[in-house]
Amino acid sequence: MPVGVYLGFDFGYKRIGVAVGQEITSSARPLTTLEAKQGIPDWLMVQKLVTEWRPLAFVVGVPTCIDDSEQYTTKAARKFARQLHEKFSLEAHLVDERLSTVEARAQLFAEGGYRKIKTSEVDSVAACVILEQWLQQLRTATGMP
Repeated sequence: MPVGVYLGFDFGYKRIGVAVGQEITSSARPLTTLEAKQGIPDWLMVQKLVTEWRPLAFVVGVPTCIDDSEQYTTKAARKFARQLHEKFSLEAHLVDERLSTVEARAQLFAEGGYRKIKTSEVDSVAACVILEQWLQQLRTATGMP
């Protein structure tokens, strides 16, 4: 698999956080948060992101409960990943996104203290957490230092 750029998504019914990351450093940064209606984003906005960043693949967080049971959004997140694959002919990797929002809030708090944290910030930072988790797994699987 060539080294390159990936788009990560933190799926939600009302908002979908988006991050961009790259394989060389296994790092990501928040891009935006897309508004969604019942889990359906503005696909033109997604197309713009794909055109701008030209990712090799997508990484989508799949919500599960601590006990491994599915949440009400689990099936919808998988459907979103399938739609990404079908619309853009790129692989969509699924990642267990358990506690990514908790981690995103902790990162934002560490950066800004007690300021009011916007939900849209949390969503895009959660997408970073999800994408970086997958990039680290990829690095380990390929034996990269």
